[in-house]
Amino acid sequence: MFSSHGPSVRELTVQGLSSVERGYDLLAPKFDHTPFRTPDRMLDAVEETLAQREGTFGAGLDVCCGTGAGIGMLRRLCRDRVTGVDLSAGMLAEAGRVHADDDRVGFVRADARALPSALADSYDLAVSFGAFGHFLPAERPALFSGVHAALREGGVFAFPIGAPIPPSSPVWWAVAGFDAAMRVRNAVWRPPFVMYYRTFPLSGVRADLRTAGFTVETVPLEHFGRLPDGAPRWRLVLARRS
Repeated sequence: MFSSHGPSVRELTVQGLSSVERGYDLLAPKFDHTPFRTPDRMLDAVEETLAQREGTFGAGLDVCCGTGAGIGMLRRLCRDRVTGVDLSAGMLAEAGRVHADDDRVGFVRADARALPSALADSYDLAVSFGAFGHFLPAERPALFSGVHAALREGGVFAFPIGAPIPPSSPVWWAVAGFDAAMRVRNAVWRPPFVMYYRTFPLSGVRADLRTAGFTVETVPLEHFGRLPDGAPRWRLVLARRS
């Protein structure tokens, strides 16, 4: 799963016993060599789908941008500036290093649950990849309200979401076991490290987006095929500020 340039077991253990912010600061230099980085295949699928359905955008915002995997996609989709926001200074340093020569790209260190007011009414497209497990369900309203405020009228908040994993699948047991282990870890160790795989169901997410003021639709990401019952394995959520 990890390349020879990735983190060691010891480094991952230290990260897992740290806070989310400190953990990613530690992991940042090797993050792109782990399976946690959003795969290019997913980024390409989202970019292609957005381009086909929406065309181009003005300014773009990557929420929880990490080391900037999604920034190149936003650069191609957006005519104006692109901004990455993340809590981890270490991750932002890596993203800034990669995009240092691009004067259209900037980065802001901030908690996605409390985006700076300076970002309000500034963006036409917001995206996020692989970060929602770091937010408890009770934190989603603040997260979505902040993104809603950052978008201009008619702006789109887009992110992929996978189909529910059936309990008959070994993957279900793996992620259930991981979530259970994280709950035990957070009950007995401080600071907490919030990362859960089963706290972001489409039904609850859709309801919270609508409460925040979005209209919501989903589009199948056909690049990843369909399940035996015909449901798409992955969907792209398109939440529009009306």
